[in-house]
Amino acid sequence: MRISETLAKLAANRLPIQPATRAPNRLTPLTGFGSNPGALAAWRHVPATLAPGAPLVVVLHGCTQTAAGYDTGTGWSTLADRAGFAVLFPEQSRSNNMNLCFNWFESLDVVRSGGEAESIAQIVAAMIAEHGLDRDRVYVTGLSAGGAMTTVMLATYPEMFAGGAIIGGLPYGGAPGVSAALGRMAGREDRGTAALIDSVARVAGTPAGRIPTVSIWHGGADPTVAVANADHLAAQWRGVHGAGAVPAAVEHGKGWEHQRWTRDGRVVVETWRIAAMGHGVPIDPAGPDRLGAVGPYMLDAGIDSTAAIARSWGIVPATVTKAEPAKTATRPTPRTPPPRPPVAAGVQKVIEDAMRAAGLMK
Repeated sequence: MRISETLAKLAANRLPIQPATRAPNRLTPLTGFGSNPGALAAWRHVPATLAPGAPLVVVLHGCTQTAAGYDTGTGWSTLADRAGFAVLFPEQSRSNNMNLCFNWFESLDVVRSGGEAESIAQIVAAMIAEHGLDRDRVYVTGLSAGGAMTTVMLATYPEMFAGGAIIGGLPYGGAPGVSAALGRMAGREDRGTAALIDSVARVAGTPAGRIPTVSIWHGGADPTVAVANADHLAAQWRGVHGAGAVPAAVEHGKGWEHQRWTRDGRVVVETWRIAAMGHGVPIDPAGPDRLGAVGPYMLDAGIDSTAAIARSWGIVPATVTKAEPAKTATRPTPRTPPPRPPVAAGVQKVIEDAMRAAGLMK
């Protein structure tokens, strides 16, 4: 790729380096969870009436976000109080990534030992032990870089998770470094389905009967992570599960399509595509579940992904959860486009500044 093309793509994908989003914090810190090779922090929410052997949901925020901000936007801790499960939020630091992105494109951070994936696994193990949670009902979800890291955790620690939900994310493997990461984000996938499947198989042997189920959510108008990545993800995990290419069921609603693939009568892979939605988490704060709040990357799409994901995992009833009184949802203030890097600063500095702003360089 020519340097001019690389710069243009970096500029198109760059995110403003900004202070962490301030949000009400319902979370408490979790410390002392191991060697922490990835140097991550951890936050949790434990309902006051949590029963022994309750499920655990691990939530991975996107770029420029914090654990508390992501929880406020998605409503995971609110749903946990209603349904009686624990929530865990690993959190990135600016010393690891200037835009608070999990480093899904760094080869040392996406394997079983020595980086961020191992830190997340240590955090999960400590949370389970401290609160007596059910090891067979641990789930993971995340947005964007957090969605890509969700895929990493499902691939590298399949024995740890019963299921995962990837929102605006990417397949596992094959993106070492900036150029490859940008290509994957743009939807280019030159490895083929067999190589995608092999990327997962080579990382960790999956115990018999312990392949996580996968739920894939993507906006059809996503300008940051191309929607083609949802198809690549579905192909990767259908292959891992040994499911066929033809979905067992297809449903359509107002602006969305839901496909499900089964194996031995059980849904193992599903995709939700929201036609007009951009890059973010689909929420419905004025809907029947009344979860979350509109804001940056929290998009009022008329469908509540938090509630739908929790129901697909069987950790909340299939019926609508009891919601608190309705609150008026506010629309996000339009964001000012980030400034372009100064051309006069020199080519090398421009490249480095853009890579850092895109979360693709430490």
